[in-house]
This record gives sequence, C-alpha cells and structure tokens, in this order.
Amino acid sequence: MRRLLCCALLLPALASAEIYRWTDAQGRVHFGERPGASNAQTVEVKPQVVERDDATRQREQRTEQFYEARRAEQARDDQQAAAAQAQRAEECRQLRHNKAQIEQSGRFYSNDAAGNRVYYSDKEMEAARSRLSTQIAERCS
Repeated sequence: MRRLLCCALLLPALASAEIYRWTDAQGRVHFGERPGASNAQTVEVKPQVVERDDATRQREQRTEQFYEARRAEQARDDQQAAAAQAQRAEECRQLRHNKAQIEQSGRFYSNDAAGNRVYYSDKEMEAARSRLSTQIAERCS
C-alpha cells in the first residue's frame, strides 16, 4: 500500500521532467534531464500528433460498431437468460406449492361437464404426487 502511495506521489514529478539542450566545447549538441553546461537551454517537448488516414478511421469505426453490436447482443442474451430464470423459478414455486397442497389436504375434486364434483381416488392422488415430484426433480434442480 505504501509503495502504491509513493508511486502515485512521484508520478506527476516524473511526467514533468525537463529536457535540457547544450553544446559542448567540440560543438556537439547534447540533450539530457540535467543541464550539462552553463549554456544549457530548456527545451519544450510537445507530444507527437499522429494523423490517421481515412482507411484507419474507417477501420476503427467498423471495429467500434462491431464491439457495440456485440455488447448489445450480450445485453439482450443476458436479459433473455434472466427472464428464463425468473420464469423457471416461478414454475418451481408453483409446482412446490401444488405438491404441498396435495400432501396437506385430504381430498381433491374437479367439476365434470354437468358441474358436479368428482373426487379423486387414492390411486389418482398418488399418481399426482408422483408426477409433481418428478416434475420438481426435472425442472427445479
């Protein structure tokens, strides 16, 4: 942690280092971070600006469009997966609720075409329990 703090404090000092230019007794020009002679001049170094041609700009634009399309596709896939997961969770909740209802209550019935109650037999109740257990095992794991 201390090293990181020291690096963070020293980084601006390194970025602002000055460059000096001087000529020695033989007439040769020298550059350095420290002035080598009394006649040293500070040189302002400007960052190099690289002009890009049209082909490079178009390639960068196509690359950006590709990545943007990929991000949109990934977001859509994530959204669909989340919706499917929510639907699966709701289905599991409903299946477990139905199984709990069958196990807790005594008798189940349905209405026939005439509106009369038709009660399920013990065999039909056991088949429903078995079917729900199988569905829960398949869909809720």
